[in-house]
Order: sequence, then structure tokens, then C-alpha cells
Amino acid sequence: MTTLVGTTRAGFNRGGVELLQFLRDRTALIFTFGFPALLLLLFGTIFADDYEHPGLSAARVFSASMIAYGIVSTSFITMGVGIATDREDGTLKRLRATPITATAYFIGKLVLVGALAAAEVLVLLAVGVFVFDVPMPTDAHRWFTFGWLFLLSVTACGLLGIAASSLVRSARTAGAVLNVPVVALQFLSGVFIHPITQLPGWMITLASIFPVKWMAQGFRSVFLPDSAVPLEAGGAWEPGRTALVLLAWCVIGAVLCLATFRWTNRGDA
Repeated sequence: MTTLVGTTRAGFNRGGVELLQFLRDRTALIFTFGFPALLLLLFGTIFADDYEHPGLSAARVFSASMIAYGIVSTSFITMGVGIATDREDGTLKRLRATPITATAYFIGKLVLVGALAAAEVLVLLAVGVFVFDVPMPTDAHRWFTFGWLFLLSVTACGLLGIAASSLVRSARTAGAVLNVPVVALQFLSGVFIHPITQLPGWMITLASIFPVKWMAQGFRSVFLPDSAVPLEAGGAWEPGRTALVLLAWCVIGAVLCLATFRWTNRGDA
């Protein structure tokens, strides 16, 4: 118990350091928070006159779906790029010589991406409310769903980002490498295309294996009316299945982290 408390405390302390370092990088701040918001502005405006479903607007749908993209962007990509950079510039090698453990380092990174993801969600909701007049839920149950969905999404994407960092050979190429699966999954998972039933059946089946589809569907269940249920692939919000899939990916991510994490680049002493 003492070891667990010490590791957790060290992890949160490391998370504070990570957050301060990130906030000092203005370029990272602008692109991390600005790009998903810009996409929401573009999609909400471009498709405003073409959305054909009564009671819904393109802006309302994309405001919900884009939360999934914002979390993936701030958790998976930021995590993967950050660890690749720490490994390449010697930060991890120096940390290895300190009492901090790999688990404490992971907790610190998850604290960072959790804070960034929360801020990203606030930015996207602000765009939805103040630019497109998107209504917010008034039902406490929907906000409870939002809470556990957010926590599971950030944890799953963050852990997968740690694992994916081991596939990156250079910090300079990390962003480009990690963006490829992210962008592909946004289209497959119905984040950029709605209703998702417009996609071929095999694409929907493939997307159902990964967490992004369930994240986007879950956030739509929070922010869209129940009249939008028929537009989902399964004809239901499926909160139970969403939770199980995200929990499974949390476990998979944790296992992959422990199996693939390296303090140094391949070939380094």
C-alpha cells in the first residue's frame, strides 16, 4: 500500500511538471486546441444547409462527434509524440536514474493528457454553444454518462498512445506516423461522416473493433436527442457495450504498455 501511494504521488507530481512544460509551448497549445475546433467550425458551417434529418443540425451532430476526435488527438497523439520526444532527447534516460518508476511516469503522462482533453472538450462545447447555439443536456443521467465515457476514453487512448510510441523511430516523424491511424479511424467511425449507416457494412464492422466508433456514438448519446437513435449502426445507443469495449481497450493498452515500453531508443546504451 505504501508503495502504491508513493507511486501515485510521484505520478501526479510528474504530471504537474508535464503540464507546466506543455503550457510553455505556445505552438503546441495553438495546434492542440485549435485544430479540432477549426474542424468543427468548418463541418458545422459547410453542412449546415445539407443536413436532412428533422430536429437535428449538422453543427449539433458534429459538436458531439468531434469530442471523440478531440480526445483522441489530445490523448493518443500528444502521448505518443511526447514519449517519443522524451526518449529521443534523453529525458527518459535521465528519469530512469531517478526513483521514478515506469508506472509513475505513465500516471504523469495520463494526468497531462487528461487535463488537455478536458480543456479540449470545453473548447469544442464552447464553439457549439456560442457559435452554433447547440443546446446542452439538462438530464443528470446524461452528464453521468459523459463522465465515465470521458474517463474511459482518455485512459484507453492515453495507454494506446504510450504503446504506439514504441513504433516511432524518430520524434520528428512521430506526429505524421500517429496521425495516419487517427484520421483513418475518424472516417471509419462516423466522426466525420454521419449518419454512420452511409458507410459500407464492412467498414462499420471494422470500426466496431476500435474504441473511436464507440466514443463518438457515446458522446452522441449524451448530446443528441433520442430521435437520433435510428441513425446509429445498431439502432441503439448501446451504453453497456460502449463501456465494455472501452474497458477492454484500457486493459489492452495497459498490457501493451508494459510489454513494449522502452526507456531508450533501440541501439542506445
